[in-house]
Amino acid sequence: MRLDLTQDVASLTAAIVDIESVSGNEKALADAVEEALRALPHLSVERDGDTVIARTSQGRSERVVIAGHLDTVPINHNLPSRVEGDRLYGCGTGDMKAGVAVQLKLATIPETTRDVTYFFYECEEIEEERNGLRRIGLTRPELLQADFAVLMEPSGGIVEGGCQGTIRIEVKVAGERAHSARSWMGTNAIHQAAAVLDVLRAYEPKRPVVDGLEYHEGLNAVFVRGGVAGNVIPDECVVTINYRFAPDKSLADAERYLRKLFDGYEVTVVDGAPGARPGLTHPVAAAFTEATGGAVRAKFGWTDVARFSELGIPAVNYGPGEPSLSHTRDEYVEIPRIFASEERMRAWLTS
Repeated sequence: MRLDLTQDVASLTAAIVDIESVSGNEKALADAVEEALRALPHLSVERDGDTVIARTSQGRSERVVIAGHLDTVPINHNLPSRVEGDRLYGCGTGDMKAGVAVQLKLATIPETTRDVTYFFYECEEIEEERNGLRRIGLTRPELLQADFAVLMEPSGGIVEGGCQGTIRIEVKVAGERAHSARSWMGTNAIHQAAAVLDVLRAYEPKRPVVDGLEYHEGLNAVFVRGGVAGNVIPDECVVTINYRFAPDKSLADAERYLRKLFDGYEVTVVDGAPGARPGLTHPVAAAFTEATGGAVRAKFGWTDVARFSELGIPAVNYGPGEPSLSHTRDEYVEIPRIFASEERMRAWLTS
């Protein structure tokens, strides 16, 4: 299927949504994106797997990256796309094919005041090792070098600065096995896990202010695993806990905090990723914020802006989608927001 970059950005969004691209199955969409970009003579285009990178080379004093992922979560009876009033419904409309459509429309601008790298990548919604942005950052980091980056993650058309860090741990609670008919001869590890859950219930979320933006932390059990058989008192129960922390903490800080909180238990780190500070004081970031209306807020959750932060590149989240609708069956994007995002970013790149 071909993409027509001359159509308006809302129609282009619908066309992109209708090319199914569940994580790991982005090839058809990546092919369409690559073909459309190669037709633009002012861009140099490269393909790495199902990640497509297009760059301008105008000799400008600044370079910016505009990045968006091509994949979606699994379809949930929400394709093909449909329009109802001012809303475009469909899998991935907000997260983040409307943002990808904006990227493609911006890529048609033949001359910009900043050099631009347009980055369309695969496998953001699944395990980290398959993420196209991560792969390029490890194998060809020069393609990501820039003074500033915009990640087209859904943000409701408002600049969302930085992102939270995330860490998952397993807290193991020990007991002693016994026959359930003689339960008093053992120690029930599932019952003992109530003490861990009490810690979580008593937790009061912190709301740190980082670079002028207020974040909201969270500490929650996400899995509980235990049990041996229907007639055995379990000798082990494992509670998996996810901590979302503000970017004033490092990943190591978060781990120390959790180990102290659950002192006396065996704690195993399952995975984790650092957050990213907003970086909105950087002149390029400040210019972008002004061009997009001046409204800013903290990003709740982890996004790939953290990868840019690790490379020393200030980055923000900015996309027309509504983040609270991401991954839902009734996901939609407000059509006026798509047009507004394109208009504001076009003005930023040409002024």
